[in-house]
This record gives sequence, C-alpha cells and structure tokens, in this order.
Amino acid sequence: MKTLTENEAFALVSPCPFTLLTSLNQQKKPYVMGISWVTRTSLNPCLMLVAIAHDRYSHEGIKLHREFVINYPNTEQEEAAWTSRMLSGRCNDKVNKTGFELIDSLKVQAPTIKDATVALECKVVNLFTTGDHTAFVGKVVAMRGNKDKTQYLEIKSMTGFFPGMKQLIQISPKVS
Repeated sequence: MKTLTENEAFALVSPCPFTLLTSLNQQKKPYVMGISWVTRTSLNPCLMLVAIAHDRYSHEGIKLHREFVINYPNTEQEEAAWTSRMLSGRCNDKVNKTGFELIDSLKVQAPTIKDATVALECKVVNLFTTGDHTAFVGKVVAMRGNKDKTQYLEIKSMTGFFPGMKQLIQISPKVS
C-alpha cells in the first residue's frame, strides 16, 4: 500500500449514488440540489444523514424548515441531475432550468421529484457541525418509489468534487 492524496483515495472508492435533495428556501419556494454525501445511520427508527456545506443555498432552507426529501433520480433524469449539480440555487431557478416535475410529498412540505427511483421524505431530528459542513439527520417519515425505474444514477469518479480540481464528475446508470 502507498500513501494517497485525498482525491486519489476517494476516486478509488467510487462509485457512489448521486441523489437530488429537494426542500424549500427561506421564502418557501421549492428547490433542488445535487448531493452525494448521503447515508443511512439507523434502521429503527429509519434515519438518513445528509452533509451540506455551510455556505450552500440549500443549507439555509433546511436549517429553517427542518425537512427535506432525498430523491434518487432514474437514468432518464441524468441531464437534469447534472444541471442541478452545476448551478447555484442562490441565483438560478434550478427547478425551472432542470425541467424536473415536482409533486406533493406525503408527509413534508418539501416536494418530491416525480419519477425518481426512490424518494425518502425526512424531518430533521438532529444537526451538528462537522468542519465546513452541517450534518442534518432526518427521520424518514414516508418512502415512495417506482419499481419500473430501478436504475439510478451513480458517480463514477469523485475527481472534481474537491477544491482545486477542474475535471467533471461522471454520472452513469447503475447496472444491476
């Protein structure tokens, strides 16, 4: 084994699922954010954790409204998912620019992306600072999905996720 840089180490552990987080901004307007720092932290109750940088536009809305939806986009949503990753919601209407169709969620005010492979509706039960990010722990209060859209998007390479890197993230269909 040899010593690796941060970028080399995380590139080796790819792929990882690419998700879209939906929530409401401070004015209660829906928005979408591309995110991959998502993990399950408990079976009972079912808890999910998302890590969001303090300066991200989405951070403000989630901290205020204390809810979000984790959407696993299907492969037909790849272009829109990529667009959501590249734009800031602070100065762009990402819902409009991506063309995602939003539907009402069952248990939270934040909307769900129609036709996502899976959507997990979460209410924040805890949050804590982890360096330059906030970890939001959400209790899953509703789950929906599309059994006919079983392929979801994953990031093939983490190159480009870290400061100073210029290469693009590659999103590709999950092969079963």
